[in-house]
Amino acid sequence: MSRIDLALCAAAALALGAPAPAAATQFALPAGAREIGAVETYVAAASDNLLDLARRYDLGYTQLIAANPGVDPWQPGAGRVIVIPSYYLLPDGPRHGIVVNLAEQRLFYFPPGGRSVETFPIGTAVHGLDSPLGVTRVVAKLAHPTWYPPASIRAERPDLPPAIPPGPDDPLGDYVLALGWPGYLIHGTNKPDGIGRNVSHGCLHLYPEDMARLYREVPAGTPVRVVNQMVETQWLGDTLFLAVHPSKDDADRIDSGESVAPSGPLDLVARVAAASSRPDDIDWTAVARAGRARTGIPIPVATAAAQAPAG
Repeated sequence: MSRIDLALCAAAALALGAPAPAAATQFALPAGAREIGAVETYVAAASDNLLDLARRYDLGYTQLIAANPGVDPWQPGAGRVIVIPSYYLLPDGPRHGIVVNLAEQRLFYFPPGGRSVETFPIGTAVHGLDSPLGVTRVVAKLAHPTWYPPASIRAERPDLPPAIPPGPDDPLGDYVLALGWPGYLIHGTNKPDGIGRNVSHGCLHLYPEDMARLYREVPAGTPVRVVNQMVETQWLGDTLFLAVHPSKDDADRIDSGESVAPSGPLDLVARVAAASSRPDDIDWTAVARAGRARTGIPIPVATAAAQAPAG
């Protein structure tokens, strides 16, 4: 197996959660589809915590916490109704290969044929080590890789050995998709509690079971497009839907048990107005509420049968 440059990859030292994982989320994709999934609810048992529920429902940690403000993530309490936010607007742009929305901390895979889409939560980069935006491709696939800590990570952790072989201590997990950007990978993890958090040096982490599936299905050469769409708008029939995701700062606050910052995205009003040919018909109160809450759940903000999308 060839040695690959991992200068921008590292795993966070987080506690390991091990609930029975759910199957990856897969949806049929009819022609013209712009949304997938649905918001569901779950009644918590006394033994539940949100970290385990996130993995069970194939959600990211920040995603689930943001959708359930005020709920104690470690002891939600027996009988507590938990919102399961498995409802997504598809990212703007071409829908083929792998599309990653960093702001959403979610990866979408559009298999050949255009008839379905699979989606997986991801762990993303810490501040200052963000993943590149743009288009690349999968250039190699590695099963049971060895991790060679590069100099940048060894400077942070000089105690690391020269190499970490495959196994439970390998931060790459069992499978790797190497990208055309040197040093950037899509890979599994031995610390699944980091999914839906800012934990990496630029690589994208998946739950082990999700990465195993993606590895089986994605061939080398598959295009990969990385975007950062914090504000998403989409017309579904005659209704304009809006989803506002937590910022990277918000995700860190949520991870620390704090609330999101009181101010919403600076471009929120402009983005919503640009999606409509008649801005006066928009429920700006609902837009402001979504900007403050930043749950990531799509909500309706305008309904007008005669109104056509802008642009």
